[in-house]
Amino acid sequence: MATQQQDSDGRTVASKLFAILDAFTVAPTTASLTLTAIAERAGLPLSTAHRLVGEWVSWGGLTRTDDGRYNLGLRLWELGVQAPSAKNLRSAALPYLEDLFEATHEHVHLAIFDGRDALYLEKLTGHGAVPIISRVGARLPLHSTGVGLVLLAFASADFINDYLDAPLTGFLPGTVTSPDVLRRRLAEIRASGIAQMSEEMTPGSSSTAAPVRDRSGAVVGAVSIVIRTSESAARANEAVVRVAARGISRALGFRSTAG
Repeated sequence: MATQQQDSDGRTVASKLFAILDAFTVAPTTASLTLTAIAERAGLPLSTAHRLVGEWVSWGGLTRTDDGRYNLGLRLWELGVQAPSAKNLRSAALPYLEDLFEATHEHVHLAIFDGRDALYLEKLTGHGAVPIISRVGARLPLHSTGVGLVLLAFASADFINDYLDAPLTGFLPGTVTSPDVLRRRLAEIRASGIAQMSEEMTPGSSSTAAPVRDRSGAVVGAVSIVIRTSESAARANEAVVRVAARGISRALGFRSTAG
């Protein structure tokens, strides 16, 4: 196949095509990139990036805006939401996410574990909500988001050790990057079933998140709301986020043995 042929640099055409998509997941993530930024992030010559980006645009994987920047295309999203696990989780969660949004009129997130990141499956937001960088389809680091901390807390011990052994990016002064502090934090999340964080990814925002479990009890996602840091509604937020997470878990077949 042509896509398996190697160029002079030893990379296949397929690997270069996928590197272009990966460019949109490199921190700091952004909804749109210039051709130059794509080429730099993908490690490609500008001429090669231009040719392969054109292929993605023709197929619908990327779209070109009027100012010459590129966005991920809807065709990728259409394929992604057909994945059975993501599709089932999103379908089961949406009514509870809508209830959570109606109760708070704040940002509401549903995310799943994806490598070293939290992948955002759904986001509901109000006009007056605090500006944040999350979006549907975005991937953000586990240690610096509310949903990510929940997913990391309930990951395997081996994964947690590997994650904390690697360098951890500090996005803001408040981002926790100490492995020892994070270990204690993850233990507290496992004990309480809730994650609270403030101004660790986006200035002026605070997040409350809780785990979503499947029929077996495994944590398969996380739900959160994000509010302005100045708002003092942590306890109320904790209650409504727990209710939403439990509702989604029940919809997935989870039955708690607790009274």
